Order: sequence, then structure tokens, then C-alpha cells
Amino acid sequence: MDNNYQNYKEEINRLIKELRSIFENNKIYSKLEKLNSQMFDANFWQDKDNSKKVIKEKKLYEELVNSLNQSIQKLNDFDDLNELALGENNLAVQEETLQNIKDLKKEVKKNEIKCFLSDEADSLDCYIEIHAGAGGTESQDWADMLRRMYLKWSDKKSFTSNLISEHKGDEAGIKSATIKIEGDYVFGWLKKESGIHRLVRISPFDSGARRHTSFASVWIYPVVDENINVEILEKDLRIDTYRSSGAGGQHVNTTDSAVRITHIPSKIVVQCQNERSQHKNKETCMNMLKARLYDFEIKKREEENQSTENSKSEIGWGHQIRSYVLQPYRLVKDNRTNFESTSPDKILDGELDDFLEQSLYKIK
Repeated sequence: MDNNYQNYKEEINRLIKELRSIFENNKIYSKLEKLNSQMFDANFWQDKDNSKKVIKEKKLYEELVNSLNQSIQKLNDFDDLNELALGENNLAVQEETLQNIKDLKKEVKKNEIKCFLSDEADSLDCYIEIHAGAGGTESQDWADMLRRMYLKWSDKKSFTSNLISEHKGDEAGIKSATIKIEGDYVFGWLKKESGIHRLVRISPFDSGARRHTSFASVWIYPVVDENINVEILEKDLRIDTYRSSGAGGQHVNTTDSAVRITHIPSKIVVQCQNERSQHKNKETCMNMLKARLYDFEIKKREEENQSTENSKSEIGWGHQIRSYVLQPYRLVKDNRTNFESTSPDKILDGELDDFLEQSLYKIK
């Protein structure tokens, strides 16, 4: 029992040492001090957008620092308790302390993961764009399942989600959809979800109950805030209006309220049809375009743009980042981290955190 405790203690001490190193490298304490100083400035609350960003960033750093301090205190308390239990040969308390230190290891690990949410756009909200691959109804149903998975994940996190646009499948599911998720560090958590997702299952649409493989693409873009300047020239845009085909009531379906904007230089296309007002749909489209252009420039700057565009060229074999197998066995596997789960139902019901954490930790 004591050997197990010591092993966990050594692992936690190693994690705490790594955390302290990350804090030092990222200048967490000095950044927190600077943010606190900004909040005491007499003009701080005049710029609402900036004050909101500062408060959000301060909250993350405070949580990191407080969590580290609490972890150190808990480890010291568990050490004292474990020594008393060993001295009295109290097996029940030893078992309880062992479980406590196991839980503490998970807490410290989560705190370490949060340290990777430090890129410029990580604190922003995000757009999720989902497209069905080739395969008709099968892939369209799979695209709808993915949308449901991310919406469920958002609900579990108490985030806010909104449908921006949707093109329904001919028989079931969706051909494509864009949703917006708002919450703390949403883009940071989801940014590694971009790529092709593969499903293997017995088809509910096949009368012969045969096994089918379906593909759908997921692309994550940050919702660009006022502090990030993205220049868009009017001459570079083609704006089209059309009649909405999605949900939204009779008025939406009988007027040309839906908007599609094409950015000619980059060939990026965005569209929105969820509002009754053409003006509001256009405004949403412009925000989405800013997000896409910002993401485009970031990837180009990181010299990743070419590989990303290549992976977008085909929604099919050889490009998937994750496989969800429901038949003949049950397994979800991330092909980049090799992380696996034998509970696909839980994953598809929005319990994504383990996969997201592995992606943040291992994918640079």
C-alpha cells in the first residue's frame, strides 16, 4: 500500500515541478500581476471589450496559480495523514489516502493541460463547420451525429451554442452545418478537432444490415474579437442572397434573407441563414469570414496551411484524424495521439474531454 502511495507521490511531485517550469517559462506570475494592475487603472472599465478580455485572462491565470498552490497543500496534508495511518496500521485510512492522492494526480494533470491554452486565439469562442463526405445518406447522418456530439459537449460545459447555417440531407442527417459555441477558452479546447472523422457501423439505412464506413469533416475557427484586426476590402467580396432552406419559420422561408459571402482572393465562402433579417445574417457572415481569414493567416504563418489544404482535398480514406468503430468491435481511436476509448456511446454523447486533453498535450 505504501509503495503505491510513494509512486503516486513521486509522479505528482514531477508534475508539480513541470508546472512550475511552465509557469516560469510563460511568465504566469508576472502576467497576473500586470493584469491586476490594469484593473486598477481609472480608465479600465471605459473599454468594455478590452476589460472583458483582461478579466477572462486574469481568471485563467488565477485558476492556474490557485490550483497549483492547493495541490501542494493537499499533498502535504496527505503525507501527514498517510504517516499517521502507517504508524497506527490503519488500513482504511491508508486506502482512503491512496484514493485521495490518485484524484490529486488527475487534478494536477488537468492544471498542466490548461497551461497549453496560451496561444493568442485560445481564449476566443469558435465556429464549428461540419461537412458530410461522399456516401449520401450514410455520411450525412454521420455529420449530424458529429454535430450532436459537439453540442452535447458544449451543454456539459455549460457553454452557449447557436446554429448559424444548415443544409439538410436528402433523406436524413445534414450535408453541412455551422454552429457557434461561446464559452471560456472554447477555441483552445477544440482547435485540434479539425480534420476528417471516420465512422464504422452497421447501417440503419441498409435493409441488408451491412457494415458501412462513413466520413465527415470538422473545421474549427476562432471567433475573432475586436482586439484582433482583420482587414477585409469591399472589392474582394461577392455577396449573394438567397431563400433560406433551413428552420426558422415561415418568414425565413419566403424571403431572400439568407446571405452567402465569397472572399475572392482566398476563395473562402461563408453563409448564414438562421436570422430573419438579411442584415443580421450579413453581419454574422462577416464575423465568420474574419474568423476564417484569421485562421488562414495563422496557419500560413506556421507553415501548416499547405498540409491543411491537402487534408481538405478529400473527405475519405487516409486523411482521418479519429475513427469511431461501432462494429465489429467498439472503439474510438485518435490516429494522432493513439489515445483510445472502448466507450464510443459516451464519446458520441459529448464526453470528449479525455481526447481533447490528449490532443492539447501531445499535438504540437
